[in-house]
Amino acid sequence: MTSQVGFVLLRTLKLVVRTIVVPIAWLIRILAIPISGWLQKLDKRHRIADDWYIATYFLTAVPRYVWSVYRGRFQLWYTFVHQVEHSGDVPCITYPKPLSQKGEFELESYTYRETYEIVLRLSHLLYHEYGVRENHTVAMDYANKPMFIFMWFALWNIGAVPSFLNYNSMGAPLVHSIKIANVRAVFVDMQVSGALKETEGAIRSELPQVKLHYLSDEQIYTTILDVNSPQFLQAVEKRSPPFGTDFQPACLIYTSGTTGLPKSAIMSWRKAVIGCSLFGYIMRIKRDSTVFTAMPLYHSTAALLGVCAVFSQGGCVAISNKFSASSFWKQAYLTKSTHIQYVGEICRYLLHTPVSEFETKHCVKVAYGNGLRADIWQEFRNRFGIEIIGEFYASTEAPFATTTFQRGNFGIGACRSYGTVISKILSIQQTIVRVDPEDESTVYRNKKGMCEVAPPREPGEMLMKIFMPKKPEATFQGYLGNEKATKSKVLRDVFRKGDAWYRSGDLVRSDEHGLWYFVDRMGDTFRWKSENVSAAEVEDQIMAFANLTVAAVVVVGIKVPDHEGRAGFAVLQLAPQARNLRGDVKFLNDMLSALKKCLPKYALPTFIKFVDEIEHTDNHKIKKKSYKNQVLPHGAGGDEILYWLKNLNEYKPLTNTDWIDINSGVVKL
Repeated sequence: MTSQVGFVLLRTLKLVVRTIVVPIAWLIRILAIPISGWLQKLDKRHRIADDWYIATYFLTAVPRYVWSVYRGRFQLWYTFVHQVEHSGDVPCITYPKPLSQKGEFELESYTYRETYEIVLRLSHLLYHEYGVRENHTVAMDYANKPMFIFMWFALWNIGAVPSFLNYNSMGAPLVHSIKIANVRAVFVDMQVSGALKETEGAIRSELPQVKLHYLSDEQIYTTILDVNSPQFLQAVEKRSPPFGTDFQPACLIYTSGTTGLPKSAIMSWRKAVIGCSLFGYIMRIKRDSTVFTAMPLYHSTAALLGVCAVFSQGGCVAISNKFSASSFWKQAYLTKSTHIQYVGEICRYLLHTPVSEFETKHCVKVAYGNGLRADIWQEFRNRFGIEIIGEFYASTEAPFATTTFQRGNFGIGACRSYGTVISKILSIQQTIVRVDPEDESTVYRNKKGMCEVAPPREPGEMLMKIFMPKKPEATFQGYLGNEKATKSKVLRDVFRKGDAWYRSGDLVRSDEHGLWYFVDRMGDTFRWKSENVSAAEVEDQIMAFANLTVAAVVVVGIKVPDHEGRAGFAVLQLAPQARNLRGDVKFLNDMLSALKKCLPKYALPTFIKFVDEIEHTDNHKIKKKSYKNQVLPHGAGGDEILYWLKNLNEYKPLTNTDWIDINSGVVKL
């Protein structure tokens, strides 16, 4: 009886919104034309129409989600099944499969119904032949391809928790990633199995209970594409047990941190369902939309804000096997994509490519992502014919995200852009606080011990409110098996005693219009090649190799002209007995060989400098800020010798010629 009443209330609310509220909103917009334009001026000033577009969806989506939680059907699996039932013949996945001839592709395409049936056949294989069960945590070490999504949703069907491994990870970080998630089995894509195979001995030695399964696509496809192969649909009560909560893990995604090892961020069902659904709507993803992504699916950008956001709206996701600047627009054209995903680095890479016939033949109207800098924003849009930029701010573990849907000239470079009403509402859950002027990794506290909101134009740390301070996991789930790291992201007693806020670790500033702009990372983590790099992890690995020859090491990220993010810069202080190694390229390249076995390529230091002594403050803290401001290529005085990582193969002295080649794009970092 209660469920019937709830259903009636939900239907009534939706009916009211559709038949009364929405028509009134459109009537206001229509009447705005004849009434002397004052309504248009009001809308222009407060962006009422933009806010109303978001609000109408939120008013229906949230009650619908609350109803799904009440029924115990809040998992994204049911959203997918809904699309199968209502849009079964609509394209779901498109894959430009790379052929042996460079730059040529063969399109694979799957409808929602075809994808669903493949997932059920793969579920049967995983359940009956590999012993995967509900509540198991199962790791996936996969490249971008349809099989990634098939495997992912098969695990969801069974009721297991997928753990997305970064296939560049190897050595101790990889073993740690598997261990902290309590993984029972790892399914490995043969295409990207190299890093895991190098670490297999350590995994079998330290984690003998973990099963490693190397799967051949050809062998698996023979089974899952056969319409006569058996299917497996998990029982609802096992996939969705009555004791389940919507802040339990939907999947685990790894992120680098200052602890030196990857952290397993919990992506809750609440965030995956309601967050991705709202995001997809804001980015105007519809049933006839195709979103092209060349981002790795093991990251939340492609997985959650790509696949899940698209599926929530019944659209199609087009997956590139890997990013290629030379074929990016060709793939977007072949897949008839209406949207593309980016990170700032990608946009700059694309602008550096020669003109291609496909860069204007495509159907893309919306480009969304994060990290697009204001200096190339309009250039990117104008060259490639992009009408709308959907810049956002988000992180894998953050409880909320911010968005902008930017047209024209207003709001260029912003990562949060809303009208007056929504900005006011969001001020309850999002804020920017002042940071300590002497140490930007620490928030500023006044004489009363409280934080202060940063005024416009002043960079500060972005915070997100935790609504239940005594039960923070309801808002911020944190990192699996890492209570210390989870607690470090929670800041308490911010504006009043007892409150709690999530620390983003990022510097953000606002302007007089209420728009927000990303400034930089804080602390010991920096971003390079679209990846978060842990300075502590790199420092630890350098010391593990050279603990007898290196007395101290500092790793920071430094700015390089015309490059997004910060390149890794290692400052080495040699031990007294090893001073003769200063400038020894062989020593650096021996170190490089060791680092390649335990660090992904993007984490290898791009630049290295030897110093007599690493600088410290009076209270014995390392002066990292001075190293972050390193002047390239030869220091502020022009007399320093730096070494650079050429082609990821060797360290060489950085010469003026090298620097010219780097700046002109002749060589790539």
